[in-house]
Amino acid sequence: MAGDRVEGRAGVRRERGEAEADDLGTLLRSLRRDLLTFERRPLPPLSRPRFLRWAPHLLLAWITLGTTLSGLDQIGHGYHLGAPAGVALMGVQGGAMLLALWRPALAFWLSLLDSVLVARLAMPWLSGQAASGEDAWPWAAPSVIAHGAVLLLLALRVPTRATVVAFALSALAGPLLQGTGADIARYASTTLLSVVVFAIVALLGAALRGRSEARNRLVAQEEITAEERARRTVLEERANIARELHDVVAHHMSVISIQAQVAPHLVENPPDALKENLDGIRASALEALAELRRVLGVLRAEPAEDAGEQAAGFDDPGTAAAPQRPQPTLDRLDTLVAGTRAAGLAVTVLGTGERRPLPPGVELSAYRIVQEALSNALRHAPGSTVEVALDHRPDGLGVRVTNTAPERPAAPSPGAGHGLLGMRERAGMLGGTLATGPVAETGGYEVRAFLPATGGSRTDSRTGSRTGSRTDSSTGRDD
Repeated sequence: MAGDRVEGRAGVRRERGEAEADDLGTLLRSLRRDLLTFERRPLPPLSRPRFLRWAPHLLLAWITLGTTLSGLDQIGHGYHLGAPAGVALMGVQGGAMLLALWRPALAFWLSLLDSVLVARLAMPWLSGQAASGEDAWPWAAPSVIAHGAVLLLLALRVPTRATVVAFALSALAGPLLQGTGADIARYASTTLLSVVVFAIVALLGAALRGRSEARNRLVAQEEITAEERARRTVLEERANIARELHDVVAHHMSVISIQAQVAPHLVENPPDALKENLDGIRASALEALAELRRVLGVLRAEPAEDAGEQAAGFDDPGTAAAPQRPQPTLDRLDTLVAGTRAAGLAVTVLGTGERRPLPPGVELSAYRIVQEALSNALRHAPGSTVEVALDHRPDGLGVRVTNTAPERPAAPSPGAGHGLLGMRERAGMLGGTLATGPVAETGGYEVRAFLPATGGSRTDSRTGSRTGSRTDSSTGRDD
């Protein structure tokens, strides 16, 4: 047993070592991808304010010019390397600063190597008796500024771990150079200054990058949340429509069941075949009604929206309860309009064509569309005049609700912002159409729908989904 425990511990240590090796390998690969690359990572302009969008690029160009000119004097005269060497070395340093706008990793290595080369070339002069002892070394002051700018641009576009490595290489360059130049006795050390400057710019760049990433994640999450909210609203509206239509369908199925039960008593000595057929019709109606109510039980898994949706239903054995409240039709439109007028809107109702019986689903959807349009007018156009027009056609019903411009600013609306989705779902479910948008002539808003008398579902041939599920992205109001 002791041997088993030893082998078990060895196995755990081996697995832990393999995991650490994998983590180290992943870290090295990510550093190589971030720092040892020629990949283009252009610095984007500022998003706002618009007139300052290129300000960082112009500022860097100005810093490049200043550090290049001052570096020429430091290298050529301070280190006594001559004008040609000063132009070449500071030309590389200035080019690295500008290159950092597009390829920050490559610019970092150019800047670091150039600064180290300048320090190494200055060592013979600093070791001589002619050195003043006041020359800044191992980092020339212009090189500190130039390399700090490059490090900042790198930190803005690489992960934090790569920024830490770049800062460590920059900070260690000074002590390593001082170690190789131990015979140099007279110079003004800039190691501490360079470490402080590089630490500040690395922290600043990492913080700005983290802030930008957090903002981008927030924007992406808000977009996902908006899409999920719209999808959830569509599903909730479809469930509401299904619950309402259940009442209509359940009523008809109950009527069929009752008529099939009563029909044999209306005929003297009905034949057995007729009784069997009628019994079959009644049994099928009751079975369909039971299935409808099972579906409704799933749709009503969430709490009811109000007390009026409590279940009572038909009293057939073995079936679930259905809503007791009758669903509204166009016969109740006058009551709806009266309530809207009482809330402060002037509403006019117009009717054209000969009114004829419509399927209950069409009347219910027309009522709900008018109801939502009037509710939107109350919220968004206080004091306006609303016109409700119903056009009874042989092939269906046209509904148009138009309001004028509001007389006063609308108060903040507590609505969910997806009322148009519900109207579009209702129209699409029946194979109809719905169009909404502002009215340029009056400054108001219009909702126009057509509901076919057949009440059939229309399918989009390209997507296989009902066209009613599409949202209206071109409108300015969606409550």
